[in-house]
Amino acid sequence: MNSFVQRRRALLRSAASLAAGLAAAGSARSAVPATTTAPVRDWQQLAASYDVASEFVNLENAYFGIMARPVAEDFKRNIDYLNRYNSHFLRRDFDRDGIEAIRAQLAAHAGVATGELAITRGATESLQNLICNYRLVKPGETVMYGNLDYDTMIDAMNDLARRSGGGAAAVQIPEPASRQNVIDAYEQALRRHPRTRLLLLTHVSHRTGLVIPVAEIVRMAKARGVDVIVDVAQSWGQLDYRIPDLGADFVGANLHKWIGAPLGLGFLYIREARLEDIGVQAGATNFPATDIRSRVHAGTVNMAAIMTIPAALKFHGQVPLEERAARLRGLRDDWVRQVIDVPGVQILTPEEPGMSGAVTSFRLRGRTGFEDNVALSRRLADEFGIFTVARSGPAGGSCIRVTPSYFTRGADLAKLAAAIRQLAPA
Repeated sequence: MNSFVQRRRALLRSAASLAAGLAAAGSARSAVPATTTAPVRDWQQLAASYDVASEFVNLENAYFGIMARPVAEDFKRNIDYLNRYNSHFLRRDFDRDGIEAIRAQLAAHAGVATGELAITRGATESLQNLICNYRLVKPGETVMYGNLDYDTMIDAMNDLARRSGGGAAAVQIPEPASRQNVIDAYEQALRRHPRTRLLLLTHVSHRTGLVIPVAEIVRMAKARGVDVIVDVAQSWGQLDYRIPDLGADFVGANLHKWIGAPLGLGFLYIREARLEDIGVQAGATNFPATDIRSRVHAGTVNMAAIMTIPAALKFHGQVPLEERAARLRGLRDDWVRQVIDVPGVQILTPEEPGMSGAVTSFRLRGRTGFEDNVALSRRLADEFGIFTVARSGPAGGSCIRVTPSYFTRGADLAKLAAAIRQLAPA
């Protein structure tokens, strides 16, 4: 049997078996009591699966996730294989059975039907397509978003309002935030704008790390006849949930942050009964209008990356998501608790359970401008060897975002805490 046939069969077997395993795991997950105690995990062993630069402490892992070594090795093999077999493999095999097996696997992973999911190049493409092609906004109606939503998504919502002859309204997320005052902020905004048709929600803010109580707000919005598009770019693979848990009909996700797949991968979800409310992307005819794949048309994409999705999901799935979420939250708590009582330091995610994950931002008193925080991030890098990023947009001013990952050590977080204490205003 030649290597071409072997590779094809291995790819299909891998995707199909992983899809079946994910579906079975989803059924088992729903039957496990919430009080189940997770086993102690050897996190150092997991950390050793990543090849991490030693020249600096990387605490900016919300941009995209480092591929674990087994995933990176599979990606390299896929690049080499495609470079050798080229369009012969893609047109005869992968463009049909191969990619469909992976789509089915992704759907099982997400807890949705295969016909409700389309592979994209990331959350930005997914969400832009959902927003820009949403068909139900009428003149005089309102689209609504929050100040902590992603800039590109805010732009798309404003563009939708302009093209539809509607208006746009922004929700200001309170500081300090709590589950109840965030829910109240959205409820009050919906009351002020009774003709709201579409609401954008970001599950985990890329600005502060705040976890929005999406399911509660979706129920509230739907009761008022408001559709919701949910951005799960930062939460998918980090927090313990599946797509139906959110209750939303439209969701955009990526796979290159917390799932650890190669860059340029994501998916969009449209509940089957709502497909016609999202228009076909740019009039594409490569799939019929009754197929969700007609809502995405990106041309020739990185097929080697798509072929690596099974390896990424397999590696990610070796540790239950509940344990991953707890570990990441624990890393966040580690450094936050070392500085939360330092005068002049403001932590922008609450200690309230369920309101934060790995991502958390901080602000120093008197330094609320974006350039102030760019300079502060530069000082952390140049003077302390700690890489972070400045973020703008929160109601109280700009901030520094800190994001540990599975390879982050306690010593790295202690180093960050010591730097913050040194830089904090007296």
